[in-house]
Amino acid sequence: MKKIIPFILLFWLLIAVYFFSAVQTLTHNTFIHLAYWLFDGVLLAGMLYSVFFNKPKLIATLLAPMLLSLIPKILGSIILLIEDFTRLFRGFPSRSFAISELAVIVAGILFFLLLFGVTRGRHYYKVRKQTIYFDDLPAAFDGFTITQLSDIHAGSFTDKKGVQKGIDLVNAQQSDLILFTGDLVNNEAKEMDPWISVFSELNAPYGKYSVLGNHDYGDYISWESPQTKQANFSRLKQVHHEMGFQLMLNEYKTIEKSGDTITLIGVENWGKGGFHKYGDLKKASLNVTDDAFKILMSHDPSHWDAEVSKHQQPIHLTLSGHTHGMQFGFEIFGFKWSPIKYVYKQWAGLYQHDKQYLYVNRGFGFLGLKGRIGMWPEIAVITLKRK
Repeated sequence: MKKIIPFILLFWLLIAVYFFSAVQTLTHNTFIHLAYWLFDGVLLAGMLYSVFFNKPKLIATLLAPMLLSLIPKILGSIILLIEDFTRLFRGFPSRSFAISELAVIVAGILFFLLLFGVTRGRHYYKVRKQTIYFDDLPAAFDGFTITQLSDIHAGSFTDKKGVQKGIDLVNAQQSDLILFTGDLVNNEAKEMDPWISVFSELNAPYGKYSVLGNHDYGDYISWESPQTKQANFSRLKQVHHEMGFQLMLNEYKTIEKSGDTITLIGVENWGKGGFHKYGDLKKASLNVTDDAFKILMSHDPSHWDAEVSKHQQPIHLTLSGHTHGMQFGFEIFGFKWSPIKYVYKQWAGLYQHDKQYLYVNRGFGFLGLKGRIGMWPEIAVITLKRK
């Protein structure tokens, strides 16, 4: 990561220099010029210090203002670049005042949109409703509703009113079942202590179930001893119980309604690449009958392509999270984009392979970037229907 950061910062500096040509065209005010460079200069120095002296918390703090600085300038620079292309064929005259004004206005609009994301976006919850049809859904479960939450990341929360808003919105859905698909904390179980009572308010008539995500194992920080790490992990599992969730560790549960049943399978985290593969789908589904209607909770969506879709017992619906939609992107008129799509094939929303479905939740909380821009925090409500 340290090798990549200097190139990102160099790109940022080049964009800042290029966009400054528009500012110079619009004004010769020394104070404005100084303020422009002072803002970017302090951020650049702070990022360099954070990276080379290993200050991850400072990086997380500076990430939002860095995006506020860089992204609007990139969009404004595209407008300037188009003008410069035409200037090549016009003897390269002075930069147009009108074009510079347009670039600055567009960058300004984007700046305020981004500012909303990093200040209010972290609790700008969106309820996303999805109806999925199945040929073999047991009759009693026709119309059965599931609210899925994922990636709470309690260690990032600071606003009790904001979190309570999300909890109230979940309960307002009045779903039959609540499922949580991992990453309760950032690193340590104690991060959840101030929020246990809040999340205990969640209720559903057919229960609340959960699985673990990659951040729940404490693998990303140093511990005094293996025993300390294990004690933290034991405490985290107890926290699930205190919130009223049944934590599923490579096992299954049968949910009954009016004489019919569906099978809920929960695996520990399984991720591609360098992520740990604690999940054991074979163990979790042992003794599950072939004809059972199966819903799987697996934190990382990469598990679906790697194992789940090829499993000898077809899994009707898999629920995942993990990606957060990178907390940055846009969704408009059915089209969605985020840089995370170049890392994960399935990264947000519903996916289908033959008669098997995967739903990837965009996440309830946030991590790293202290906000959300375009990829708003999600409360997913899935309705099961018979064809």
